[in-house]
Amino acid sequence: MVTRRCFFGTACAAAVTPAVASGVTKRPGKTVREDARDIPVAGEFDVLVAGGGPAGIATAVTAARAGAKVALIEAHGSLGGIWTSGLLSCLIGFNGCDLDREILSRLDRYGARGLRRPKGDSRAFIYEPEYMKLVCEEMCAEAGVHVRLYTSVVGVARDSSGRNIEAVFTESKSGREAWRAKRFVDCTGDGDLGALAGCVFDVGGDAPGDPEQPASLIALVTIPDDAGILKCIANEPSNYADDGKRVFDSKMELLAEMKRVGISPSYGHPTMFRVHPHLYAFMCNHEYDVPVDDANAITAATMRARREVFGMTDALVRKGGDAWKGLRLVATAEQIGHRRARRLHGRYKITLEDCLEGRKFPDGICTCSFGLDVHAVSKAMNRIRPAGSPVSGRVKPYQIPLRACRAQTIDNLYMAGRCISGTFLPQSSYRITGTAVAIGEGVGKAVAAEKDI
Repeated sequence: MVTRRCFFGTACAAAVTPAVASGVTKRPGKTVREDARDIPVAGEFDVLVAGGGPAGIATAVTAARAGAKVALIEAHGSLGGIWTSGLLSCLIGFNGCDLDREILSRLDRYGARGLRRPKGDSRAFIYEPEYMKLVCEEMCAEAGVHVRLYTSVVGVARDSSGRNIEAVFTESKSGREAWRAKRFVDCTGDGDLGALAGCVFDVGGDAPGDPEQPASLIALVTIPDDAGILKCIANEPSNYADDGKRVFDSKMELLAEMKRVGISPSYGHPTMFRVHPHLYAFMCNHEYDVPVDDANAITAATMRARREVFGMTDALVRKGGDAWKGLRLVATAEQIGHRRARRLHGRYKITLEDCLEGRKFPDGICTCSFGLDVHAVSKAMNRIRPAGSPVSGRVKPYQIPLRACRAQTIDNLYMAGRCISGTFLPQSSYRITGTAVAIGEGVGKAVAAEKDI
C-alpha cells in the first residue's frame, strides 16, 4: 500500500550521505564503510540542471540563451527522457510556449511529426523518437550547454549555512565527480536531486493510504499492411468525421481485438497510433504501485511490462488472423514511464482549487490547461475506470507560479517538470510534457536572471 511519504535530511559541505528516508524504502540492514576521499571537480557553472528530459532541455537551453553558463546532467545515453528513452512518441499540451513551437518546427525540418488526431487536436502531436534525440542535442549544442550523458546525480554538499547547495556529486564511467554551481534545478522528474538535498516531499495521494498512479512501458511495432486494423489506430483519419468527432473508439476496438485473441491487458484503454507509415506506438500496459526510489521494484516492473508487451504482440500474430499478419515488435523503451513522482515542497503548493478556478499568480511563469488525468491506480480499478479523473469537469487554464518551482528550504534549488510543488490531483494535470517544457522555459529565465547568491 502506498502512503504519503515525507523526507527530512541533512547535508553539509564537509561530508554527504546520499539521503534515504526512514519508512520510504527498506534497505538492506548491513552496511560497508567507504573510505573518505577527495572528489575531483568536473566543472563550475552558473546553473546546473539535473535531468535531460523535456523540462531539463527547456531549462538548460533557456538559461544558456540568456547568458548563463549551464551544465546538463543526464543518466541515459540520449537527451529527451520520456520523449526518447521512454519512446513516448506523442507530444501533449504543446504549442503553448516559445520552446514548444520551436521543437515542433525543428521536427518539421526532418519531416518527423504529425497530428495526434487528424482533425481538431491542435496541441497534441506525433513525433519520431530518433529525430527528437537529434533535436534536443542540436538545441543544447547551439545554446552552448555543457551536456554530460551516462551520468547520475548521487549526492549533495551544502554550504556552511545549510541554505544553499555548494556542489552535487555524480557517478559515471569517469568515476565520482563534483560539480559546483551557483544555482541548481531538479528536472529529474522523480525529484531525485531535491531528495538527496534533504527537501521535504510527498509521494502518493494527499491522505495516508491513498493509492498512486501506475507506470507504463511504451513500445514501437511495425506491420506491413494495416488495412485490417484501421479501427484500432488512434490517429487514423477514417476513424473521425468531418467535424472531428470520433466514428470509432480506437482504444475500445484494440481492446476488443486483444480479448478476441485471449489477452487481458493490464491497461484497460490500450492505445496504438501511427508514428510513420508502417511504424506504430503501442501503449498497452500498467504497472501498479511502483516506487520511484526503489531500483529493485522499478527493475521488476520494467521486466514484467516488457514480458507483457511481448506476450501481446505474440498473441496478436499467432491468433489475430490476416489483420495482424506481419506484426513485429521493433523496440521497447529503455525507461519505464512513471506518472507518479516525488512532489518537492516549494514556497507555494499548487492546489486542486487553483486548477478548477483557473487561478493566476503575480509570479506565474506559464499556463496549464490540460485536464486532471488519473489512470486506474490498481488492477481492480482498471476494470472499472482505466483512465480519467475522479473529479468531474475540466480544469480552467491556471498558472504555475515560480514559488512552486523553488525549494522551500534551499535557496538556490529550483524544480521544473512533474516534481514541482503541488498536491496529487494537480500533478496529474501539469505532469504532461508540453507543460513541463513551459515550466522549464520559465524556470530557465528565472535562474539566468537571478543575481549571484
